Amino acid sequence: MPDFLTEIDQSWTLFLDRDGVINKRPPNDYVKSWAEFEFLPGVLEALQIFTKKFRRIIIVTNQQGIGKNIMTPEELQCIHDQLILEVEKSGGRIDAIYFCPDLATRPNSCRKPSVKMAMQAKIDLPEIDLAKSIMAGDTLSDLQFGRNAGMKTVFINTNDSSMPATEYDLNYHSLHAFARAINAND
Repeated sequence: MPDFLTEIDQSWTLFLDRDGVINKRPPNDYVKSWAEFEFLPGVLEALQIFTKKFRRIIIVTNQQGIGKNIMTPEELQCIHDQLILEVEKSGGRIDAIYFCPDLATRPNSCRKPSVKMAMQAKIDLPEIDLAKSIMAGDTLSDLQFGRNAGMKTVFINTNDSSMPATEYDLNYHSLHAFARAINAND
């Protein structure tokens, strides 16, 4: 087991992808309303554990559905407001959510694997130390985002997909399994 799990304390930050990590990713579609949002099993419990372990918990999510005019920033904000409320009701917390509305084809985009969302989080929350941060995601762009920003990376393999082991530091089948592994280090 990598040493950094035993080092996690209130000086660390956890960055999380949203779709496929926190909630079910709709196949070939976008979550466009709260009615379409479905937490993955164990996520709320995982966020309770993370709340006790990390100083900051931040969601970073590519949301090109906005760029495609499938949804508006206001509709996305409503989803995120409800997400934060549900997490808080269950005893967890989300400190901030950053999203990139850019199309994948846009040059110089803020989309992961660009580190622009991490840099904005660091500006907004200057106590963030990216060397003491973890990015947990289910796609190559999530893991590359973490690596590009100097973070540790955790592959959340909710879809039993293959990923080269060189792209991540740890691999778990769910966010809940990752939280249990962190909790086991107490």
